[in-house]
Amino acid sequence: MAETQTANATGLTDIEAPSWKGGVVAGVVGGAVMAAVMLMMNPAPIEVAIPSLYGLAPPPNGAAGLVVHLSHGAVLGVAFAGLVGVADIGDSRGTLLGAGVVWGVVTWVVLAALVMPAWLSVVGSPAQPPLPNFALPSLLWHVVYGVVAAAVLPAVDEL
Repeated sequence: MAETQTANATGLTDIEAPSWKGGVVAGVVGGAVMAAVMLMMNPAPIEVAIPSLYGLAPPPNGAAGLVVHLSHGAVLGVAFAGLVGVADIGDSRGTLLGAGVVWGVVTWVVLAALVMPAWLSVVGSPAQPPLPNFALPSLLWHVVYGVVAAAVLPAVDEL
């Protein structure tokens, strides 16, 4: 499928067809910024909880946690780019950033608050948060992810 784009009156590029490659880059950048904020506030999710999902911790394994986290960010970036293209919301920076906030909240509710605690329980991780786990720092981290991914997407959508 050929990707098409047009410039609008604001000088922004409309994302008319999703670019999975751009989604990967936007997701990885969003995931990297999110990880940096997480590591400053509370490194345990990167060092223990996230690698525990795949049996890579304990002991704490920050490198594996970062690789897994960025991989998740890439996949979610592709999904976000696809949704932006399907919903045709790439025509204004404000709308796109708003969509990034919503994407961050959705990923927090579904993945961080519900899926991750259940998954950690199933694999017997020592890093089992309660189910559901509506931790507010995690909400902040996921909103940062969504906003950064949304901010980066127009610049990398042509990849």
